[in-house]
Amino acid sequence: MFKQKRLAAALAFCVLFSGASLYGTETHAAAALILKAGSKGNDVADLQFRLQTLGYFKANITSTYGMATRNAVANFQRANGLKADGIAGPMTWGKLKKLSVNKPEMAKLARIIYSEARGELYKGQVAVGAVVMNRLKSPLFPKTLTGVIMQPYAFTAVADGQYWLLPDNTARLAAKDAVRGWDPTKEALYYYNPVTAKSKWIRTRKVTTKIGRHVFAV
Repeated sequence: MFKQKRLAAALAFCVLFSGASLYGTETHAAAALILKAGSKGNDVADLQFRLQTLGYFKANITSTYGMATRNAVANFQRANGLKADGIAGPMTWGKLKKLSVNKPEMAKLARIIYSEARGELYKGQVAVGAVVMNRLKSPLFPKTLTGVIMQPYAFTAVADGQYWLLPDNTARLAAKDAVRGWDPTKEALYYYNPVTAKSKWIRTRKVTTKIGRHVFAV
């Protein structure tokens, strides 16, 4: 049984990272990278995926930086207080990485949602994803989504192996909604089940809301 579980985990790992060559790895699009009209390559596809997830890029994902990409970048910049020049430079990348994820990261977010909150209301599943995104924005936590999820003792599902379960379509949709900015938690950084939580420290955190079986707090 143990060997079977290890095999399943290995297979899940392979599935998780499939497609990375098309959209780039988590660190593939370097912060100093500058993309503009005429640029081509996997970094452009990564940029388009992030902008598409946030609702700025409406076209099909390619590897060419055309007018649709330029306009999407400019709209993102305008909405986030940046110079709207349509060029994806260091400041734009920095902001984009705080507010979005790439394709492999989206799969990871869906996994943590499914493993931590399957069976919860849809709003509750989005809420778990929102906590992950809130941590990504916070200086108190690791700077990458993978770092946030894999931080020691951060998530029970990672510790007990449930993280490697394949997420369903509901979890994938919840991940997209969380990345797009739906935050039912009121900017919470933590959540717990008050029935099963053993940590005294977590109960000292200020509660922002309760959704299903989870209490959310800052």
